[in-house]
Amino acid sequence: MPVLRSFDFDLITFDCYGTLIDWESGIFSVFKPVLARHGKSLPEADLLELYGEFEAEAETGEYQNYRDVLRSVVRRFGQRLNFTPAIEEVEALPASVPDWRPWPDTVAALQRLSRRYPLAIISNIDDDLFAHTHAYLRTEFVSITTAQQAACYKPGLKIFCQALEKARLAPARVLHVGQSLYHDVLPAQSLGLATVWVNRPSARAGVGAVRKARAMPDLEVASLAALAEKAGC
Repeated sequence: MPVLRSFDFDLITFDCYGTLIDWESGIFSVFKPVLARHGKSLPEADLLELYGEFEAEAETGEYQNYRDVLRSVVRRFGQRLNFTPAIEEVEALPASVPDWRPWPDTVAALQRLSRRYPLAIISNIDDDLFAHTHAYLRTEFVSITTAQQAACYKPGLKIFCQALEKARLAPARVLHVGQSLYHDVLPAQSLGLATVWVNRPSARAGVGAVRKARAMPDLEVASLAALAEKAGC
């Protein structure tokens, strides 16, 4: 695994859900009760694998907002597992996003990093949903770029390009941090950004609720706190 030897950057950009926010707990809080009501159950790793598959399918092709992506994911679970979710079950997943909370180390690590670096967000989310999340992060960001603004979901490059346009920086001056090799490390590297993979704990170790991908980040850490330490913050 390569090691990022210098933290000489003018901006650090972050994925949000998965990296800063414990979205897997949010996912489980909705799907476990829904599946139980329909007499279904899945190991957590299998549930996350299906979630990653269905979300990626919904984010491919013509843009739709993230609420509709999440509704589609619930319906696809029903199709795959042979049940029909009720309307309130379809709505439960997007309705839960404002309650998804940061990882225990997130806020302190962001605040430490922000004393030395400008920070920004690049997230597959709707603007109004991120507004709820932003309050939990207790950190100011110099820019926030969402899928809604770009009409593009990561790993598509348009959302990254829009973030770089806002930054007015060469890609080599930007460090991108994400939990997903598929959504974050691969596309960011293709544009010339250095990358950090935050390999968060998960029932599906090393992958989480996303699609598998082969990538070689510039640095791998187990937490945001570890990143702050390596950055000397």
